[in-house]
Amino acid sequence: MDRRQSGQVAGIDVGGTFTDLLALDPATGAVRLAKVPSTPDNQAGGVMAALGAAGADPAALDLIVHGTTTTTNAVLERKMARTGLITTMGFRDVLELGRRTRPQPYGMTGQFVPVIPRDLRLEVPERMDAAGQVVTPLDEAAVLAAGRTLLAAGCVSVVVHFLHAYANPAHERRAGEVLATIWPNAHITLGHAILSESREFERGVTAAVNASVQPILARYLERLTQDLAAGGYGRDVLVMTSNGGMVSARSVATEAAKTVMSGPASGVMAAAYTGRVAGVENLITYDMGGTSTDVALVRGAEPAVSNEIEIDHALPIHVPMVDVRTVGAGGGSIARVNAAGLLEVGPESAGADPGPVCYGRGGTEPTISDANLLLGRLDPARWVARGSVTRDVVAAVFDERLASPLGLDVTQAAEAVIRLANTRMAGAIRMVSLSLGADPRDFALFAFGGAGPLHAADLARELGVPRVLVPARPGLTNAIGCVVADLRHDFVRTLNRPLDSLAEGELAAVFNVQRVEGERLIDAERVALAGRRLLYSVDMQFAGQTHLLRVDLPGSEVDRATLQALFEEVYFRRFRVRLDDIRVNLVNANCSVIGMRPPLDLSTLIDPSGRCATLAEAETARRRVYIGGGWREVSVYWRDHLPREFELRGPAVIEQMDTTTLIGAQDRATGDAHGNILIGIGGPDAA
Repeated sequence: MDRRQSGQVAGIDVGGTFTDLLALDPATGAVRLAKVPSTPDNQAGGVMAALGAAGADPAALDLIVHGTTTTTNAVLERKMARTGLITTMGFRDVLELGRRTRPQPYGMTGQFVPVIPRDLRLEVPERMDAAGQVVTPLDEAAVLAAGRTLLAAGCVSVVVHFLHAYANPAHERRAGEVLATIWPNAHITLGHAILSESREFERGVTAAVNASVQPILARYLERLTQDLAAGGYGRDVLVMTSNGGMVSARSVATEAAKTVMSGPASGVMAAAYTGRVAGVENLITYDMGGTSTDVALVRGAEPAVSNEIEIDHALPIHVPMVDVRTVGAGGGSIARVNAAGLLEVGPESAGADPGPVCYGRGGTEPTISDANLLLGRLDPARWVARGSVTRDVVAAVFDERLASPLGLDVTQAAEAVIRLANTRMAGAIRMVSLSLGADPRDFALFAFGGAGPLHAADLARELGVPRVLVPARPGLTNAIGCVVADLRHDFVRTLNRPLDSLAEGELAAVFNVQRVEGERLIDAERVALAGRRLLYSVDMQFAGQTHLLRVDLPGSEVDRATLQALFEEVYFRRFRVRLDDIRVNLVNANCSVIGMRPPLDLSTLIDPSGRCATLAEAETARRRVYIGGGWREVSVYWRDHLPREFELRGPAVIEQMDTTTLIGAQDRATGDAHGNILIGIGGPDAA
């Protein structure tokens, strides 16, 4: 093992509602956990609060790995830095013209606002052709003039996006050098350096997003590292990236767009790791937090990674990202009766402040968490003990806002909220699985997030998923992902030519260049590694098609016949049709260089000394819970006290520090040696 770093490690994930922390001492196996409210105005505050709550001394930590929603929120809320664009003469409107898509599938409603407004998009004379040959030389004086104009307009960041820079980046590089002589900071993004791909719209948007969030991420990381240094931490902070890897905070702001899905990616990586250890390698990951639900697919313990994710209408960010789909349904999602008299749940959320009514922080809107409390699935006594409001207060809010307008009693209204939320989340799971040609019945549902295990059994039943895997610390899984995540660097090179014109050894030569650069970057990080691995793939299409399919390769040296056969098999699995007579194009060559982190013993996440010898000893209460269409008296267990390899039949409730798990009336739950709970889904069981 590489010994550059091997001491105490902390994984910290900042979510929309809570900031989670897991600190691990590999020498002793000691684990410290914390879950504190996020501080949206300055996420660094939540990070420092989590360290304090866990009693983790920053000076004693050897490594901090951080998953952040800083760039995600900036993009989704359009709170980005003022940015200018310098582009090829005649192409200033590429970002706005986009593709032939609409915000709404029906009618002509909706609008699209480009990342950079038209008055900040300037043109300069220059032109390369698609082969990388100079057609019009770069006008450096025009670049200088454009830079000065953008500075005068108040821009703090600039992106250079020339038409065929993927084929020959010489003009973009020179423009960057010219701008550096007048630009007051380092926020200069060259499109080809972020994405070396042929499609000018996707490449331009990706570069524009990168430039627009770069100052925000840099400012946040500067504050965070200063706060950590003041606490005694003097080492690198590693930041989770959207591909499920991590890079140093010293360099991550340069490619800020690669952190846009940082938080969700860490949870998927933890799920893949846990599934591999538990022997359940095909998973649908289901992360239900306080604000939203994220869903992803894991096959063979490898998360699906895509270069073609559109996080909002006409906002494609074409850098490798764990393929996560999000729906606005979390524990804090607000329920309301709309103008048509129909019940709606989400996407608006009560967030961390004031939060659901049951938080007792001034929330007045009924939420999914409040509905679970009214149905007995969350223990009202625990919330009152935290200084929160009573069940009667929550019931009064539901009666006023939902039950009376709908002509229901409070229990029926709470049940309706849960049913509607489950329907929306089941739709997201179907989307991520069926759209990738996968049948949910062939997977296990990996339930995590603060609210995921509470809804997982009902969702699995609706989808026909045979079993649910609940990890040891569901509410802290994203933080665990930060600890187990590998170092990872992804590279894309556009070739864009018919497969039969590919020269022998040409693809292997491209992969070799990518591999060498990836290994150089990993060598520069001061992080303990247990080994390295390489992933090779290509993006291919039939001639005349616009969409691409990712084809995984067994190695770097693959001949044309094998490439053809592999692509046709991927195409058939996705669309169930064979098109043997159509010519195939090889568009992109992709290489991922991965530095593997040391393994984490998952069984240490629950202190073994606290486990009881029998189920009866682990039972903490009997409670009335609305399940299976009626109120039933069910056993309540404290998870930390359960025997390691227990077996119980539902209905039951399992509580722990970070979440609550609901076992349906027809379900059977068992524990494994790693601290996971496996729930076998039984027959029909109403919510």
